[in-house]
Amino acid sequence: MAAALAAHTEEPRIRWFDEHATTAVEAARLLGVDVGAIANSLVFELDGEPLLVMTSGAHRVDTVWLGEQLGGVIRRAKPEVVAAATGQVIGGVAPVGHPAPLRTVVDADLAAYPEIWAAAGHARTVFPLTFDQLVAITHGQVLPVQPPA
Repeated sequence: MAAALAAHTEEPRIRWFDEHATTAVEAARLLGVDVGAIANSLVFELDGEPLLVMTSGAHRVDTVWLGEQLGGVIRRAKPEVVAAATGQVIGGVAPVGHPAPLRTVVDADLAAYPEIWAAAGHARTVFPLTFDQLVAITHGQVLPVQPPA
């Protein structure tokens, strides 16, 4: 994963935890940051095709609403679909390093944080980056993942 990250960032600073951090709340606790600064990597299927959603740990993806914004139907991907699409396991999916490029949505709310943290391919690893870097490395489409309040 370090090589995949190095291809997209100047100097990937992968941080290893002593314990698994499979949720945004756990990662935020271990890092001492706001849960909203955690960029969750969630894999869905949009009309049967893998879709990576990088969402703020502060909220959930409204799959019905987001599907409407994208012009299709979103369903949670099964673990075997996640593994095939990303080459990684649920709980540690990184925004890069996949066997093939994935259509990606980046949660607009992540822009509020000067530094965000994403998984680095394993449930015990994360790395910091900026919102602009996340959008650049994923070639992601910036959208809200919930309807406006």
